[in-house]
Amino acid sequence: MGSSVVDPDLRLTVVLLVLTALAAAAGRFSGLGEERPILVAAVRATVQLAVVSTVLLAVVESLLLSAAFVLLMTGIAAITAAGRVTGRPLRSPGARDRLLATALPIAGGAAPVVLLVLGSGTVPFRGEAVIPIAGILIGGAMTATSLAGRRLNEELESRRGEVEAALALGLLQRDAVLLVLRTAAASALIPPLDQTRTVGLVTLPGAFVGVLLGGGTPLEAGAAQLLVLLGLLAAEMLAIWAVTELVGRGALLERVPR
Repeated sequence: MGSSVVDPDLRLTVVLLVLTALAAAAGRFSGLGEERPILVAAVRATVQLAVVSTVLLAVVESLLLSAAFVLLMTGIAAITAAGRVTGRPLRSPGARDRLLATALPIAGGAAPVVLLVLGSGTVPFRGEAVIPIAGILIGGAMTATSLAGRRLNEELESRRGEVEAALALGLLQRDAVLLVLRTAAASALIPPLDQTRTVGLVTLPGAFVGVLLGGGTPLEAGAAQLLVLLGLLAAEMLAIWAVTELVGRGALLERVPR
């Protein structure tokens, strides 16, 4: 093995194929019927990472191109979250409004953290640093947006009567919705909270392992992982807050009682 942690050679190809086959077999024989989604996801990940790796060779050399790539990631994250939250196809009526409504919590969650990290000089203002940090935070905000939006959508379906009762008592739409649904939104914060609480005790996440295997000291690895974890916690909390407010104001889910 050279300077890279993982060499893209024949051994890697064989291992990846075996891992994919193992996951697909488990999806089939468990009775969950998830073998096809697993295979599709594996193929998509392979193609996408091959393309992105090629593109990044040129993009990271330019801050302008790096910023454009970050905007592209945000747009794709918004498209993904919109589908998850509403369960409606991209080309259905109102798609533009749904995309804007999901882009807001994603960008609103990730942007302040990225600006703080870069503005403080904690992470160098270079493409090879900006894109990974922004990608991690955008991905976390996307996941939080999807989880919070779906949870609120499900809760609204089952507790619609309570919201309507609160409206009948004279509460404003936002107050009625949040009175009933705010606790459900908080459940979207459970994954990042658990990951932060148990880091080093249950798992050693990717940033820590990556720095360590890349030649960094354990102290440097710990510092990098702490920055990622607390950055994700802040970004995801901001995203969940934004989603909750959007749902409360009827700007994200279309079936909110008024």
